[in-house]
Amino acid sequence: MMSTTAPTNIDTDRYAKCVANSRRISWDIDNDVIRGREFDMNKKFLPDGLSRVSELPFLTPQEKLLFSQVQGRTYANMFGLVERFICATVIDATQDFRLGDQVALEALVRFSNEELKHQELFRRLDRLAMQQMPADYQFVPDCDEVAQIVLGKSTWSVLGLTLLIELFTQAHYRQSIEPDNKLSALWKDVFLYHWKEESQHAILDELEWQREHEKLTPRQRDRAVDELIELVAAVDGILQAQSRQDAHYFVSSCDSLFNQDQVQQIRATLLAAYRWQYIVSGVQIPRFIEVLTRLTTKAQLSRIEDALVPIFNSINP
Repeated sequence: MMSTTAPTNIDTDRYAKCVANSRRISWDIDNDVIRGREFDMNKKFLPDGLSRVSELPFLTPQEKLLFSQVQGRTYANMFGLVERFICATVIDATQDFRLGDQVALEALVRFSNEELKHQELFRRLDRLAMQQMPADYQFVPDCDEVAQIVLGKSTWSVLGLTLLIELFTQAHYRQSIEPDNKLSALWKDVFLYHWKEESQHAILDELEWQREHEKLTPRQRDRAVDELIELVAAVDGILQAQSRQDAHYFVSSCDSLFNQDQVQQIRATLLAAYRWQYIVSGVQIPRFIEVLTRLTTKAQLSRIEDALVPIFNSINP
């Protein structure tokens, strides 16, 4: 039987602020974002600072453009993937408030509805990209299978990964996407509107991670730290597979006949770019470091840092 005990010590004001902001910035996929447009294929999707295209000086200007667009398509699909398990986690969290704090309940319901909208947005983007980009692109992971694996871990670890993702989403937009005037206008607008809602989601992630933390015993927390490390390793496995697939797609879509060394450089650059985008850039965000440090012991934090060393070293040889 489900518990009917409502959570205590809830910071209702912070949930209320998220509700107010959600209402204020609410947007529609067709009327506000896509607006009947297609991608401008003469423009980049992903900024150079995220794609690391400068590490491949042998590419022609047109190939550099395609390199950005391939990564941009995967970037959108990766968000569609992670929002599958994020949405399920948030829906589970609403159960704690169904008879309790209705402000917190509304904040989380809005969160889950927005994540469903984002998933539909990214599916729409992939269909648009499929019509305009070379054939045979493939997004390797199955969203539902990945979500099932992730949701098999502790809620503490899933919320930690979720906060990481939603913080780096904001950082990427503010630091790289928003300032770049050479990006496709549609692609740029997608991440403007996505950023607006993710800003509220990160606040709720932190609140829910803290709330989950308080439910656990020290032993359960210690196991949850190991599961967070396992989740990051699983993400890295996805990045390795997708970078190989994207390298193959890119090389086969170009007119140039790359030599073996150049193909290897393309593969290595894609993997380094993806590891930077989806792992390293996030774990360096001060807000994530602050929350993670608060919710772990020194020994636990050291385990996480040790697990990240090979990934850091791989992108900064």
